[in-house]
Amino acid sequence: QVQLVESGGGLVQPGGSLRLSCAASGRTVSSYYMGWFRQAPGKEREFVARITWIPGLRYYADSVKGRFTVSRDNAKNAVYLQMNSLKPEDTANYYCAASTAASIRQRDYNYWGQGTQVTVSS
Repeated sequence: QVQLVESGGGLVQPGGSLRLSCAASGRTVSSYYMGWFRQAPGKEREFVARITWIPGLRYYADSVKGRFTVSRDNAKNAVYLQMNSLKPEDTANYYCAASTAASIRQRDYNYWGQGTQVTVSS
């Protein structure tokens, strides 16, 4: 079992930044790929970014490439999503998830956090 808890969401103006955190716990958490997804109202959940615990390989959706950075702290079992140059279309509920596969499909992710809301608005 893997437990995931997100934090760090909030209201930010366009062009601003936020950093989301995901605290992971479980005996074998280091064996999972860690992903970030988001879901806007009325839309399907979409892949945002992915990282491995070791050696920290990253993969991004085209819509966030160059603006978002995913990172991890192995000692703290934490994964982060640094979001810069935020746009109104980034408004969504952001979820941390864990998968045994290097996937961008939500159905391949076995464990999910409860989500944290990000709102980009002036």
